[in-house]
Amino acid sequence: MISRLRQVARGLAETVFPPSCVSCRGLVESDGSEGALRHVCARCAVQIDYVRAPHCATCGHPFYGEVEGAHLCVKCEGLEPAYREGRTAVLFKGAARALVIELKYHRGLHVLHDMREILRRSQSVLDLVRGSVIVPVPLHAVRLRHRGYNQSQLLAEEVAALAGGGTRVEPLLRRVVDTRTQTAFDRRTRMANLKNAFALAEGANLTPGQHYTLLDDVFTTGSTLNSCALTLRRAGALNLDVVTFGHG
Repeated sequence: MISRLRQVARGLAETVFPPSCVSCRGLVESDGSEGALRHVCARCAVQIDYVRAPHCATCGHPFYGEVEGAHLCVKCEGLEPAYREGRTAVLFKGAARALVIELKYHRGLHVLHDMREILRRSQSVLDLVRGSVIVPVPLHAVRLRHRGYNQSQLLAEEVAALAGGGTRVEPLLRRVVDTRTQTAFDRRTRMANLKNAFALAEGANLTPGQHYTLLDDVFTTGSTLNSCALTLRRAGALNLDVVTFGHG
């Protein structure tokens, strides 16, 4: 009953104050159907680039056309991943990019609904994480206090709920070095900046036979995820994969 009242109240609010699209800032005309995006307009929603097979086995970036031989894209050459496989839900552009930016830099917790619906449609990501322990990439304590939440932790909780099958979230890592933003650096510089940036969380216990999945919001060069993966592998996590919401 309470849930139904909330849905009605939200519907009335959105009728009086229609939400704007995070990407183009136009009005979002929602039909109220289950699974509809609330903060992305129909025109921008159809341009979201969902990743389907075939894709790179290391980062999840899609291949176009026929693929033969090893499934490794040119971006991942030289990465030497410390994990087994990587998958991503969408490409980091357009509305998908706008959703991440809204959540990450503008305290836009409301867009988690749309990100959850996008992840719901990414069966390959859900299949990979199902039954695993999801480990969100951590924020440094200083940045966490400033932002108020870790977006990777929030996304991990959404993915765990969607995947089911005993999937759970455990914050097994901590960030011990508050590195500068990595967006302007190449992979070599990023790896140098991230050396020894992560450590096991206090009291963290890993089981060698357990399946672990690292989760971050965006895969760019893979440096952050690989640094986290190295920390987990050194602690005994041998069955380890990575997933991200976006790739770009």
